[in-house]
Amino acid sequence: MTVHNNDTTIQTLLDDLNPEQREAVLQTDGPVLVLAGAGSGKTRVLTFRIAHLIASKTAQPGDILAMTFTNKAAGEMRERVEQLVPTSIRGMWVGTFHSLFARLLRREADRIGYDHNFTIYDTNDQLALVKMILKDLKISLQNSSPKAINHKISNAKNSMLDPQQYELDANHPDKELIAQVYKVYEKRLKENNAMDFDDLLIKPIELFTTYPLVKEYYQDRFKYILVDEYQDTNRAQYQVLKLLAEKHKNICVVGDDDQSIYRWRGAELRNILDFEKDYPQCKKFRLEQNYRSTTSILGLAHSVVKRNMERHPKKLWTLKEGGQPVSMITVYNEREESQTIVEKISQELRQNGRSFFDFAVLYRINAQSRVLEDSFRLEGIPYMIIGGVRFYERKEIKDILAYLQVLVNPADSVSLRRIINYPARGIGESTLARLDAFARDKNITLYQALAKAHSVPQLQSRAQERIYELYEFLEKYRSLLTEISPSELSSSFVHELGIIKHFDEQGTVEAASRIENVRELLQAIAEYTENAGDEASLEDYLQQISLITDIDKWDERANAVTLMTLHAAKGLEFPVVFMAGLEEGLFPLSRSIDDPHALEEERRLFYVGATRAKDKLYLFWSRNRKRYGQNRSYKSRFLKEIDMQFVTAEDKCVLETPRTQQKWSGEGYQDTMPDYENESQEQFELTIGARVRHFKFGKGTILDINSGASGTKLVINFDSFGKKRLVLPYAKLEIL
Repeated sequence: MTVHNNDTTIQTLLDDLNPEQREAVLQTDGPVLVLAGAGSGKTRVLTFRIAHLIASKTAQPGDILAMTFTNKAAGEMRERVEQLVPTSIRGMWVGTFHSLFARLLRREADRIGYDHNFTIYDTNDQLALVKMILKDLKISLQNSSPKAINHKISNAKNSMLDPQQYELDANHPDKELIAQVYKVYEKRLKENNAMDFDDLLIKPIELFTTYPLVKEYYQDRFKYILVDEYQDTNRAQYQVLKLLAEKHKNICVVGDDDQSIYRWRGAELRNILDFEKDYPQCKKFRLEQNYRSTTSILGLAHSVVKRNMERHPKKLWTLKEGGQPVSMITVYNEREESQTIVEKISQELRQNGRSFFDFAVLYRINAQSRVLEDSFRLEGIPYMIIGGVRFYERKEIKDILAYLQVLVNPADSVSLRRIINYPARGIGESTLARLDAFARDKNITLYQALAKAHSVPQLQSRAQERIYELYEFLEKYRSLLTEISPSELSSSFVHELGIIKHFDEQGTVEAASRIENVRELLQAIAEYTENAGDEASLEDYLQQISLITDIDKWDERANAVTLMTLHAAKGLEFPVVFMAGLEEGLFPLSRSIDDPHALEEERRLFYVGATRAKDKLYLFWSRNRKRYGQNRSYKSRFLKEIDMQFVTAEDKCVLETPRTQQKWSGEGYQDTMPDYENESQEQFELTIGARVRHFKFGKGTILDINSGASGTKLVINFDSFGKKRLVLPYAKLEIL
């Protein structure tokens, strides 16, 4: 944009905005809350607001602090501002919270006892430090997960709890242990002249609180503060922004409480909901005109999210009237779901002249991508995964496949090297080097060297024992290769290996996702075994997988369908969106059902997914998704909350559905799944993760279900009595 005077610049800026956007941009002084719905141009408002401040000479570039959540967003914001104003923006601070406060702390570190060249520890560094502390405190790593402890320390910091406060609140042995580690952890960070990522938010608060003159300097330095995605700020971010803005109060926050989906990462929804309480003189603007989606898509999304109690009232509208109704499709199982998505993509390509990059498939958990990838490969449809790697390339999957490859081909030293010390068994690099040298000297394979571990020179007896134990473990399952099916062997192998237990003990969101992926791999092997019948072999299955990983490497810049989790989709948009797996217990997740706040976040996640679609939205649910060995599944409550005027329904499995689940409408069978609150025991409780009440044991969660001649047997973890085994219908359970 080329302009020659400020008046022309300002008028040109304002002409490019709608009335609500213009008002938000022109309100330059005082606290401003911009509630920007999905696709309503929030980034446009932020960049134009900065440009207007500079062009109108209300502020110099150096007076402005603009906070984003990604470096990409910060770069785009700076670039757009440079295009909008003819003058230099040198001196303006634009970046992520962590990058900008790291910059500030470099200047002021000596005031709080650090050198200016302090090191910033990433997650791996933090984990290594926690492990060292546990070792020094003589705390067994088998009983205490370093990752879980590190996660708890991070949560404490995000909640503004220092080691002393955390110790005062510790009312359980596990918390007392974490408090002990937390105290030493902070001491070691200081000794090492290091800060972790959380410190980059905590230390500025400490600095401003301890040195009021320093706080005042930065308050005068940044007279205008702008914050993107305010609904995703945590308590520390909220506090440091409040300190910076308390003098001039020229803080403008932009966000959408309906898109707050990072509670598990420490985000505080109350920050945006209570902004007006924190700043009573606040001016509030609602951006409700959507430039992305059709009336049908917006109406459907709003009909679900409006049920949330914790939200500012608002309703998006668009000039893109009409549009195709949203398609709600019922399928028999996840295979039919993926095949139907492939069919719909092919149909859209033929009828509407679309390209592969016009499509996105969204799902709740990463493990869902496996079946989708299988169908896409079979049909030759290019795809790319955002926010993760392809299913068979994920670390936990490659680790297990490497184990299985060693069973089939013990000469495969590459696979053996990958797993020889995973999970950790004390076979370090020096031990492996000695073992490798022994194998070369004796002209035998690395695997054969395992069998001769006691003969390897310069190895301690403890290391020799561990190596030989691994050899015996592998030999045990090699002897079973022709005795039991690939499904039985892999399931037993993974169980005895302890991978799932290893992740479960970590207690983090990432670990829970890895468990889902491992279970999905076992399900894939089970499906292969069933389909191959008597011809099934582990060697054949691994050959199929090796072919997949060899040829399945699409160029991410190529024309391809996008696969991603719903969380990863935030901020993106696509002409056509498929949302897969809308079943109770999967979306919403079972662990969210009994927590009102978590359930509302799941509902917001549905809203985010739906509003990624510009022209067409497809919603899928499967009657028989295989999870945890259980086939039967039930329609997500979110599908029941939809205003059906925006929907056309399609049942792909009407002839395969039991008559008890159908009624005759005169035109065909229709789904009559009852409300979850009123479902009979014979139907709803047969879902792993369901909450129940027993007349004697109280409330509990179903962990396992097995049907046999003597009845359906349940394993239930009761809140007050632990695990119990019960048989239906004698259990007399009440569904919660």
